[in-house]
Amino acid sequence: MIAGAFDFSTIDPLHERLCLDFTNTTPFHHNLSEDHLQTYADLISWSLNVDLLDEQEALRLLDVAARQPSQAAAALHQAIVLREAIYRILSDIAGGQTPDSADLDTFNTALSAAMAHMRIAPQGSGFGWEWVGEEDHLEQMLWPVAWSAAELLLSDDRQYIRECGGHDCDWLFLDTSRNHSRRWCDMKTCGNRAKARRHYRRAKGAE
Repeated sequence: MIAGAFDFSTIDPLHERLCLDFTNTTPFHHNLSEDHLQTYADLISWSLNVDLLDEQEALRLLDVAARQPSQAAAALHQAIVLREAIYRILSDIAGGQTPDSADLDTFNTALSAAMAHMRIAPQGSGFGWEWVGEEDHLEQMLWPVAWSAAELLLSDDRQYIRECGGHDCDWLFLDTSRNHSRRWCDMKTCGNRAKARRHYRRAKGAE
């Protein structure tokens, strides 16, 4: 836990895809006043929560951010811009719409920057991707986010992207239910609130 930063374990991330967890760092994209990414420390806290960083790496980046506050602010701004572009692209897909070209341009710029830090390396008896050049890059957690979004867009799972039907929630999720009829990000939260509202309206109508 990073002192003074938002504790992302309190919002119970869905952990379906990394890029979806990233878009879900705010409860409602149409009103960012309650955004959970308010500081660079918040971004580090999220990165710890989804295992993009370990404690030692997080502390090192926080130290770099303290010495380079303008660069840290720029990295946070870059994170928000990327998050909102990914959100709008995936939200459009969930709604059966064609994503805006400007959002795709923003995303592709971030993806190109991320891919500059990827290389093929031996892994076990084969090969795999690994990230290089992280060290003190303040925006390094954005690279795997962009790559995760690219993988989702190119996968068959793209057809299962949904947006929560909650009154005050627009989290994105993958509808892998048997008949693909899932309406809420989480039945325990948004689903129960919707049921409670329907029950209240029915009770008032009966009166």
